[in-house]
Amino acid sequence: MRRTRQTNRRAMLHPRRPASDPGDVRSKGPNMVSAYILIHAEVGRAAEVAEAARRIEGVESAEDVTGPYDVIVRAQASDVDQLGRLVVAQIQAIEGIDRTLTCPVVHL
Repeated sequence: MRRTRQTNRRAMLHPRRPASDPGDVRSKGPNMVSAYILIHAEVGRAAEVAEAARRIEGVESAEDVTGPYDVIVRAQASDVDQLGRLVVAQIQAIEGIDRTLTCPVVHL
């Protein structure tokens, strides 16, 4: 009985979405790679950094936030190499960015 309760709790905390769910990256292609890019921006420039990031192809969302980072971007690419090019060549090239931290999404 304890095992069932743990399993049910896990299901409640981490519900599985059907493959047709638009928020499910698996529905966007079998080999797509997604990542969150945490951005530390220059003082007072978070909003313009987020706006510039939203215009980049492959960026799904970009939000200015509070905390140790100023902007969080969700991006998607066809593979890890393409994701790296997106981050280095396009996102890091945005005026007002001090540094980035890329966190690839994994499906366990």
